[in-house]
Amino acid sequence: MKVQTLVLAIGLIGSAAAFANGSAPAAPETAATPQSSAQWLERMTDFTRNGSAYRDPKMFVPWANAVTEPGFYTQMGVNMMDPGNWTRMMGSMMDPRAMGNVMQFSDPNVYMKWMGASMDPNFYTALMTQFADPGKMMRWMMMPMDPNMWNMMMQSMNPNLYMKWMMAPMDPRMMQLMMAPMNPALYTNWMGASMNPATYGTWGSWMAPATGTAGASAPASFNFFDPNAWMGMTAQAPAGTPQAATGSFNFFDPNAWMNMWNPATYSQPAAAPAAK
Repeated sequence: MKVQTLVLAIGLIGSAAAFANGSAPAAPETAATPQSSAQWLERMTDFTRNGSAYRDPKMFVPWANAVTEPGFYTQMGVNMMDPGNWTRMMGSMMDPRAMGNVMQFSDPNVYMKWMGASMDPNFYTALMTQFADPGKMMRWMMMPMDPNMWNMMMQSMNPNLYMKWMMAPMDPRMMQLMMAPMNPALYTNWMGASMNPATYGTWGSWMAPATGTAGASAPASFNFFDPNAWMGMTAQAPAGTPQAATGSFNFFDPNAWMNMWNPATYSQPAAAPAAK
């Protein structure tokens, strides 16, 4: 009983450390482009970063080059035999940053990039050059003689492979993964990620409280999370109306309800002129 309690405590501490900063947005796409099949597989099995290959045409070109190489699939076969890779992939699914990885596809800039790439002949040339590469065709033809291919097939005779799977339940990473759903910080970090404007890319600024105001040089915008903006309950009523004198909200007045689209509803009042 004491051993089980100790294991549970270690798992909770480890999962808390793993998700302490989980509400951070997904890694920026300016990160270095993977240069090998192993690096590409590491990124594409990480659910906090695997969307980067599809959000930017400049990242999609090297990704397409990698997946059309025979070495990509031999490396994938080797990785699938390692239980640690499955543990890391499932852990990334529970990472709050995975939400930002998916929600950034709602950024209009993503589709503007692809629209520009669809009209760029260099984009098509880069893709067609990969498919017409005679060196790549030769590598596919010689794949049965590739040492990496034989290494993947011979892994089934490696005793260490079976030992890894037998010891996987005792792996601290696996214990941490199993204890993660019991960590309250996991759920609070997911909630924080859903409220973080950076989760939604460049268009997430409309969620920020500061965007619910209008300055002298910036147009007014609608703050989705501001109840006053929705209801217009604290709006300054137009002069000459009954609400102008009372400053109250008339529940049965449709104009008061629909006042949420009035810039005066969520704009800052003009500063009083300085005394002369």
